[in-house]
Amino acid sequence: MNDEQLLDELKEAENQIADRIADNMETFGVSSTVGRLLGIIYMNRNAMTLDELAEQTGMSKTRMSQVMRQMMALNIAEKEFVKGSRKEHYNVENDYVQTFISLFTTNWQEVISQNMTLERRLRERITKLEASIEGEASADIQERIASFKQELDDWSAYYKWIRRLVDFFESGEILNAVPVKEPRAENQHSEGGETNG
Repeated sequence: MNDEQLLDELKEAENQIADRIADNMETFGVSSTVGRLLGIIYMNRNAMTLDELAEQTGMSKTRMSQVMRQMMALNIAEKEFVKGSRKEHYNVENDYVQTFISLFTTNWQEVISQNMTLERRLRERITKLEASIEGEASADIQERIASFKQELDDWSAYYKWIRRLVDFFESGEILNAVPVKEPRAENQHSEGGETNG
């Protein structure tokens, strides 16, 4: 193969990675467009302008701007200063693990916030409901209120657990519990190599 053919083959392989990144984003509840831009910028290995992204994707510059804002909100992209250029350049996190952690924690923080707010509102509603009961409530009503309060306690415990899990990821402690690279002895064993022991 000549150099041009080799470059074409490499470009095709890079496109496959970018496409797979796009597909994987749906697992996080993120649009494939976000994933496509993440893959394009990642494989470019340099910051890119909205014009360059629009040209690569065939989408409008306005759409690229919207998607880049979404990516920055997910903490997987940022503006980068490029000396000598007046255009805004964007770069992405180049560490797969950190990208995963950012997507996981950003999405779950939003879920936690929404659900803890709902819990607070529901507790206030039950408190008002209890205060509005005239006299003694029936056994059925008392049982249902107690059951609902227990449900809210379980709900709260669940989202507090998720918050601790998010903190575990954000602090980097997850990498101590589940290292990115397998310990050497395990790695050799899984590849059929001999271990000393």
